[in-house]
Amino acid sequence: MPTLAGNKKLLKRQKLRNNEYYDMQSVFDKLYVDSLAGREFRNLLDIVTTEENIKLAYRNLKKNAGSKTPGTDGKTILDLANLPESVLVQTIQQKFVWYQPQAVKRVEIPKVNGKTRPLGIPTILDRLIQQCVLQVMEPICEAKFCDTSNGFRPNRGVENALAQAEKHMQRDHLHIVIDIDIKSFFDNVHHGKLLRQIWAMGIHDKKLLSIISAMLKAEVAGIGFPERGTPQGGILSPLLSNIVLNELDWWITSQWVGMPTRHQYSGRLHKTGVKDQSKKYRELRKTKLKECYIVRYADDFKIFCRRYRDAIRLFAATKAWLKERLSLEISPEKSKIVNLKHDYSDFLGFRIKVHKGKGNKYVVISHISPKALGKIKEKAKEKIKKIQYASEANKEYFAITDYNRFVMGIHNYYCMATSANTDIQTLAYEIKIAIKNRLQERVKRRNGQSIPEYVQRYAKSKEIRFIGKTILLPIGYIQHHPPIHKKKSINKYTPAGRAEIHKNLECVDMSLLHILMRTPVAGTSIEYNDNRISMYVAQHGCCAITKEKLHLDEIHCHHKMPKSQGGGDEYANLVILHERVHRLIHATSIDTITKIVKTLQLIPAQQKKLNKLRKQAGNEAIDFEQINGVCC
Repeated sequence: MPTLAGNKKLLKRQKLRNNEYYDMQSVFDKLYVDSLAGREFRNLLDIVTTEENIKLAYRNLKKNAGSKTPGTDGKTILDLANLPESVLVQTIQQKFVWYQPQAVKRVEIPKVNGKTRPLGIPTILDRLIQQCVLQVMEPICEAKFCDTSNGFRPNRGVENALAQAEKHMQRDHLHIVIDIDIKSFFDNVHHGKLLRQIWAMGIHDKKLLSIISAMLKAEVAGIGFPERGTPQGGILSPLLSNIVLNELDWWITSQWVGMPTRHQYSGRLHKTGVKDQSKKYRELRKTKLKECYIVRYADDFKIFCRRYRDAIRLFAATKAWLKERLSLEISPEKSKIVNLKHDYSDFLGFRIKVHKGKGNKYVVISHISPKALGKIKEKAKEKIKKIQYASEANKEYFAITDYNRFVMGIHNYYCMATSANTDIQTLAYEIKIAIKNRLQERVKRRNGQSIPEYVQRYAKSKEIRFIGKTILLPIGYIQHHPPIHKKKSINKYTPAGRAEIHKNLECVDMSLLHILMRTPVAGTSIEYNDNRISMYVAQHGCCAITKEKLHLDEIHCHHKMPKSQGGGDEYANLVILHERVHRLIHATSIDTITKIVKTLQLIPAQQKKLNKLRKQAGNEAIDFEQINGVCC
């Protein structure tokens, strides 16, 4: 069972592979290169509405957990799954001709402080359209984004943001930080300014810009048409938020990092791919310039300074700049200047500070924030309650699995805190008591049971418990792992950058894969044809029974349980087979069976697998000993 963080990493890699499956990677690479070169893009809608991009959007969207959440029309991704490919593609292409978004569903998500966060859920068709636009816009924008932004970007995240912050605190000795909280950022984005920023990125396709404008002004059910803001919950909103604040990133960067000097200083290249700028900064410190660095994750950002008086001036300047340039206001209650030698600063669920260690050197110490600990405790107790009231064995198993996923997700995220183990111990004691009170005699100590491979890192813990044969992971067993800065060379839009992320699909004939993609099986759903591609890749282009590499005319995607008996087009119900193997599964004539068996020459293990598929299809198992005797 993969971890929560592992799931996210796998999903990112899977999306990257999806680009290759649908032969869109070269298109996105060119958009990225052209954007780096400063090219203007005027016909992007032609790429957005291609059949390949639409099918890729469907594939990426269906992997999203939110795809099963209905919008105002009550439909989910499941309603699109049974549509023929051609019908879905034509529907999306037609909507782009004169795009009018449907009303957005408004949902209030409760916050820890008792308030709520408004979430806008577009209809599933509108989400698919946004995904089509996102895929084409992202490589263009990635070429323009500053390295200091980390949220909602490929191959960047919380770990990268924390690594940047700790670098400034510990290596650069910057212990004065400006914490700025933008008041209701997503609700206050100025539409006109945002569209001008997109234009400044080089996206000059007026039709596409009008479609984005229509998305921003989509009616919110029961409320009306918004004049400002990007709806949280929209697929395109995270990218648009980064576009809005990208200007801020570059403005802060230009104050110090990007400040030109008369002399071009040489510097070694770090492992991360970043050039050492220490000589340049040494000269800049001789000037009256204010040394500053920004670290941003979505709308949560910090500005690190060396001197308190510089921080005061920069705080005032940033506040004025946000107001004048972006029409955004800061929250006075949450925005402040913090001396990290004396006080903690909250960032992404962590509390960070510096502490004087050996040799009078300041080192970073970090804790899990009290707010985060409260949420962890609340959710853990909810999941324990679900285990307690699980009425059936399979429901109990899934409830335990859900709890274990939660525990591993907490460990993978908060292990970056230096004091993670200490912080979680009090919490762990309360959770242990809750488990004892609610589950009582159902929970047993380890008594010779083997530890599954996916949780081997917990093998040394004495707090491991079992419910039946299912392991219950200890929430208190957490180990610190410092955040690591991503290499600058990692980039999903360059061949060299992708090589850093995953190995190429050497085992699959990509030309054959693209033919499969472009030749869907007539009369079948988009779900069937999309999963056919996935299964072909998963089986490395080989038959599931014979393990032979398959040629184009030999490939057949078989339903394990026939559709006539209630089987569906889901991935788990499909398998790639050699065409002759498929005929053998459905054959009922002894002559036909004998003839095919003679050509295939299956070994006992393969015979067993084939008979299993025959039984699932409603046919009797083949007596291979008798058949082989007849052949002889």
